[in-house]
Amino acid sequence: MSVLNQLFNRGLLGPKCKTCLTMSISRIKLLQNKRDVQLKLMRKEIAQFLQAGQEPIARIRVEHVIREQNMCAVYEILEMFCEFLLARVPILDSQRECPTDLQEAVASIIFAAPRCSDLPDLLHVRNLFGAKYGKEFISAASELRPDSKVNRTIVEKLSVSAPSVNIKLEVLKDITREYNVQWDSSKTEAELRKNPEDLLNGPKNIAAASMASSQLEAADSPHSEPSIMSRRDARGSQPRKSQIAAGNVPTSTINASKSLTKTNSMGSNVADVKDTRSQPSDVLERARAAIAAADRASSAARSAVELLNLGTG
Repeated sequence: MSVLNQLFNRGLLGPKCKTCLTMSISRIKLLQNKRDVQLKLMRKEIAQFLQAGQEPIARIRVEHVIREQNMCAVYEILEMFCEFLLARVPILDSQRECPTDLQEAVASIIFAAPRCSDLPDLLHVRNLFGAKYGKEFISAASELRPDSKVNRTIVEKLSVSAPSVNIKLEVLKDITREYNVQWDSSKTEAELRKNPEDLLNGPKNIAAASMASSQLEAADSPHSEPSIMSRRDARGSQPRKSQIAAGNVPTSTINASKSLTKTNSMGSNVADVKDTRSQPSDVLERARAAIAAADRASSAARSAVELLNLGTG
């Protein structure tokens, strides 16, 4: 008879399932007692933080309290389902398909077992259900398919998303009422309801600063400094052309002209740097530095061209 039961996927639960369910129930009760003690200590600490005016720390700690409360609620539901299935193991063992009135309990245990690392016995129960009902039944419960019938409360409590603002405020107010703490929730409520852009000063200020810097760069660069440099180069190039035509260009003169152009460019760069230091904004300083670098590059290019011309002459 046992061979026929194995061929038709029946009779695979039996004593193993009863043992695992019994151990899961006892472990859940033990963990609930530990979590209750930890939860009371955490709530008391948050009350002390609120009384001392350390609201930022309380806003962070309240998320841990909410997570612990969610796990306690999940343990209560799982304990109820385990006791429910323990009493009906003979029914599960005698039928090939999962009964309709037991599908919610079975699917909820399959979904919660990998997410409750403190309950390794539930994983054994999950494996037994997988051996009896197949991988498709396990996948439907794990992936929360429409026909999986997993308990909605377990899905919500085991969610990894951050708790909402209303839940945080409700838990904080509940703690203040429990420990008789006088607390004004307006400041915390305003902080919790801020948008992420407001907390980071938003991208609008950065965009406005970049636009202002581009406008200043466009206004300053094409008019003042390049024209001055071009005039200096024009005045400096006239005596060089006459000397080249006469054919008497000594080496000392060439070196002196090169040093003169370098000192002029350095002087203009120093003046530009001094002007940029007077600006209060970091964006203006970066724009001025970019303009000064462009001027240095252009002056170096001009001096290189003049040296080439002198060499060919």
